[in-house]
Amino acid sequence: MVERQGRRKTARKEQSGLAARMRMAASEPVASTPHPLAALVETAEERVRLQLGEVLAAYPAASGVLANIGAHSPFLSELIRRDPERLLRLLTSEPEAGLAEARVTMATAVRAATDEAVVMAALRQLRAETALAVALADIGEVFDLATVTAELTATADAAISAAVDYLLREAGGSGKLRKFTRDASGYVVLAMGKHGARELNYSSDVDLIVLYDPARAPLRKDVEAPPFFVRLTRQLVRLVQERTPDGYVARVDLRLRPDPASTQAALSVDSALDYYEREGATWERAAYIKARPIAGDLALGESFLKQMAPFVWRRSLDYAAVADVHAMKQEIHAFRGHDAVAVEGHNVKLGRGGIREIEFFAQTQQLIAGGRDARLRTPRTLEALERLAEDGWIGKAAREELSEAYVYLRRVEHRLQMVADEQTHTLPDEPEGVAAFAVFMGYPSREAFATELTRRLSRVQRHYARLFEDAPPRAAVEGRLEFPAKADDRETLATLHRLGYQQPQQASATVRAWLSGEPRALRNATARERLAAIVPLLLDALARGGEPDLALIAADRFFGQLTTGLRLVSVLARNPDLVRLLATILSTAPRLGEILARRPVLFDALLDPAFFGAVPDEVTLEARLRAQLAEATDEEDLLDRARHFRQEQHVLMGVRVLSGTLPAAQAGDAFARLADVVIRVLGEQVIARFHEAHGVLAGGEVAVLAMGKLGGREMTAGSDLDLIVLYDFDDDAPESNGARPLHGTQYYARLTQRLVSALTTPTNAGRLYEVDLRLRPSGRAGPIATRLPAFEVYQAEEAWTWEHMALTRARVVLASPAFRGRVEEAIATVLRRKRDPERLAADILDMRMAIAEEKGDGRPWDLKYSQGGLVDLEFLAQFLVLAHGASHPEMVQTSTVRVLAAAGRVGVVEPADAQLLTRACSLLHDLTQVLRLAVTGAFDPAQASPALRRLLARAGTMPDFATLDAHLRETQEEVRGVFLRLLSGVGASRRR
Repeated sequence: MVERQGRRKTARKEQSGLAARMRMAASEPVASTPHPLAALVETAEERVRLQLGEVLAAYPAASGVLANIGAHSPFLSELIRRDPERLLRLLTSEPEAGLAEARVTMATAVRAATDEAVVMAALRQLRAETALAVALADIGEVFDLATVTAELTATADAAISAAVDYLLREAGGSGKLRKFTRDASGYVVLAMGKHGARELNYSSDVDLIVLYDPARAPLRKDVEAPPFFVRLTRQLVRLVQERTPDGYVARVDLRLRPDPASTQAALSVDSALDYYEREGATWERAAYIKARPIAGDLALGESFLKQMAPFVWRRSLDYAAVADVHAMKQEIHAFRGHDAVAVEGHNVKLGRGGIREIEFFAQTQQLIAGGRDARLRTPRTLEALERLAEDGWIGKAAREELSEAYVYLRRVEHRLQMVADEQTHTLPDEPEGVAAFAVFMGYPSREAFATELTRRLSRVQRHYARLFEDAPPRAAVEGRLEFPAKADDRETLATLHRLGYQQPQQASATVRAWLSGEPRALRNATARERLAAIVPLLLDALARGGEPDLALIAADRFFGQLTTGLRLVSVLARNPDLVRLLATILSTAPRLGEILARRPVLFDALLDPAFFGAVPDEVTLEARLRAQLAEATDEEDLLDRARHFRQEQHVLMGVRVLSGTLPAAQAGDAFARLADVVIRVLGEQVIARFHEAHGVLAGGEVAVLAMGKLGGREMTAGSDLDLIVLYDFDDDAPESNGARPLHGTQYYARLTQRLVSALTTPTNAGRLYEVDLRLRPSGRAGPIATRLPAFEVYQAEEAWTWEHMALTRARVVLASPAFRGRVEEAIATVLRRKRDPERLAADILDMRMAIAEEKGDGRPWDLKYSQGGLVDLEFLAQFLVLAHGASHPEMVQTSTVRVLAAAGRVGVVEPADAQLLTRACSLLHDLTQVLRLAVTGAFDPAQASPALRRLLARAGTMPDFATLDAHLRETQEEVRGVFLRLLSGVGASRRR
């Protein structure tokens, strides 16, 4: 005891080391005993446990930080559990010196290595040390943002450089190179993006471009440069990216190279320069602001960047870059909307007011003036803002507010990534998740965090908007656009042709017809006058879609179907952004345009600041629908009102998806939430009227099960409703007590028909949904509604594997609380039954093969059926639920992405595989949401309009469609690999 007290006194006196420098307990003091750290270090030596206890007792801030980590970060908790002694060493040493020493140790080990496994282990040990040290220093406010990003970048630089040196040395040893000289190898790795700017985030991918110069490379005469350097690059990616028991170093992204869909992983310097000279885009200019050689032949990299300088930095003031960069931003936000921001699900990088807006703000000014002022050519965002302010390009207030917001948002971004070591930028979708994250950030409540976050987001939005106030409007068309009533204006025809209209005379005739009042909605003189004011903006916006003639035809159809025009064109005249949004809708999703034309009042909702905030929750939707149905005068009016409500909500959600304000994970849930409300509210009305005619049954109960996309909350704008209807009643009183009594079986069959009819029957307002009941027991051969005991027997004794797979997505949307409980227990009993995983996997592989033979699986943009597509992901999730639901009930969920994430958390799937699968699922859902709004048949990229291709690139968070296409194919290939590996077992020999 005396010895322990002496050590404790020594610890208190000693004020060096990471623990001593921590300045905040990132959460409330932990009252529980023992400390949460105790469970993480229980397998450590007693000496280590005692010393850790003494450090925490001496430094309460360190104790609070570690308690917060234990409560909110599974990833960091696992790093601590894996090596408690490392934690002790980090807490008692200076973090900067310790990380520098760790990088030296890694480099020494790699230089001495003759075995690839030794190299990979050394790289991964450095990464783990960096991840834990930086997290502790960041949460404990020992490191500021600049130090955090510098240390993360230094580790990535050191690891990639050491890996390249090892590979070149091995190539020399195998006779492929005449000699190994790093500085004259003819092979260089450029870091791009945040890595190049030394601003790497916590769990970032590393964006790399790999180049080689055959004339400079010391290759043996019989070695061809392209295949050699491509193979070397693939080996580099594997050394850095592959998951081993020690983890990984970084995910590698090579898609910023020229034309990634058709070029190899490494390309020659000459071919890269030729590409940028011929067709380099403004976004690529912006990307090269941050480019930096980090590995291999650094002199070659510097020479390449010097040759690239005229492409990146124009000598004259480049105001054209303003419009281009603003257009880039609009591809991420098709419509900026209002200041309201929904915190739940907000993307702090790409969302409104986020990190990307600050980066674009700085890069725009740099591209404008950097050609003449070399001081502005810094890759670092905060440094760029500082220099722009010093030189008078931006005001001091803008610099201060944007810099403060950047530091804050990067801190939020890092904390999000520390939870599970995922490259995420998105806050949790639910308020409970945001509340938990708020505590991890050091806030007492969700509301306190939300207030601080939205304050920064609003400031950034405001400064970003001001950046473009003085720029020429995008619709400032050069040339005349006049449309006299009796004849075409020749100069106007020339202007239309310059805008891209292939049939300018037809375009002119169309607009002249509008302005002469041919469409019924434009017969009002004031409406035509206001339309004339926005015609140049509309024509320009339609032209920017890439197929202006087709877009103008859609616009003509829109005005022809418009029921009333004055109010709408008045709104458009006051809101230029809304004109651009209308052009986007007409260019990419004409079906939405048709609905808007029939109900122009929906445009009012787009002007409501709340529209771009939180999506209405279930309580709000239900209250609105009930209020509307309460005013119905008869049954036909009731059905019409329900249809109008659903159409209105679908249009508004579709516009949110197109405008980038509703990500896929929330869109699928929002479409499903709407369907739930419609089924429940309309179902109650149908049941009440049915009771009036036929009375009630003793013990009578009914439940509507949502299946498929509805059950999984993954609906799109065009999804059907897959439903199953279950019921039960008292056998002792099998007839209803109404004026027209029915036997129980007939009673519920008729009730089901009434419900389906209410949902599907076309009225003057259209139909609500298509309904599919084929997932019921025995399919079309079975009764339209099933009694619960019969359902239980069928599932236990007769159901096929595919029926149990379908049941993994079953969700009760309409039932009394008591009957809901009975139905959910019946489903849980089926899903948690113990099964033979190998037989289950074999069945699923057989089904997947049968679907491939029927539907095909070789088209990447057939997102559902392609290899590595949604069917693979859904089947895999269903396999995991059925195979492991008994031992891991937390995996029994209806959402595909949530099942895959849960499988990673409980260890059924490797963390790397779970991250890949969840990210792939999100990507495919994002793209599917857009395509379901924009395309009625199969999507053919070659036939897609430039507007739709840009919209898809934005949805996939890629800079252009070619990069998205390459990313999609790579992702599908990786998903298919995991799918086959996890389901191999008995089915291995059945693989195609």
